[in-house]
Amino acid sequence: MGQLQGKACIVTGAARGIGAAVAESFFREGGRVLMTDIDPAALEAAAARIRRHVGSSGGALVTAIQDVAHEARWQDIVSQAVREWGRLDVLVNNAGYGMLKPVTEIALDEWRRMMAVNCESVFLGIKHAAPAMIAVGGGSIVNVSSILGIAGMAGTTAYSATKGAVRLLSKAAAVEFGESGTGIRVNSLHPGFTDTPAIDNSLRAREDGEAMVEAVAKLHPLGRLARAEEIAAAVLFLASDASSFMTGAELVVDGGFTAR
Repeated sequence: MGQLQGKACIVTGAARGIGAAVAESFFREGGRVLMTDIDPAALEAAAARIRRHVGSSGGALVTAIQDVAHEARWQDIVSQAVREWGRLDVLVNNAGYGMLKPVTEIALDEWRRMMAVNCESVFLGIKHAAPAMIAVGGGSIVNVSSILGIAGMAGTTAYSATKGAVRLLSKAAAVEFGESGTGIRVNSLHPGFTDTPAIDNSLRAREDGEAMVEAVAKLHPLGRLARAEEIAAAVLFLASDASSFMTGAELVVDGGFTAR
């Protein structure tokens, strides 16, 4: 307990799935957590659920609406965290979405929106969080990529392009911040397919949904999808001082998917 005691944290895409699980784990470990999402109702519901689960033994928790593709909103979010707690120690760039579509059928507007939400937002988060972290001697930035930022899969060209970019952006930023003595660490996380509402919407919603979920689960040597809490545990490790000598790393939590 207390791995993030007193640390001020921002978690994007925190209304559901991995983001909500990360916010809960941070709150449980004494973190001061600013949860952001583009969906106000889902965000408030997630925050209320976390408070019920953890009770008064957790850290501090506030929420803010954010479209991560808008730079001005990033400035507002970082300023809010600093006003609230006087510092910023951890940023988790988790917000994003997927699309399953052949490359020849992807509209340019769809491609650009996915780049903005999944990739440009990570750049903006790093850009605006870094000065606040430097002011307190450093911090940890965790960028949620994907196994599809390492390995390709048919129908995921746009998504894979964004997540591959996040992987290399994280490495370059880690070298830059490390060599300049900022005290900021930057790592990327690469989850396998995780049982979240995104799976419900993209796979289970299909007529053959359960068969599709079973087929995807079998792509992982462990034979199942990840649980959001398992991915959140890896994010907590990267955010905490337990990973103090890790930067520029890609932490793969995929049930063996990329080991084949």
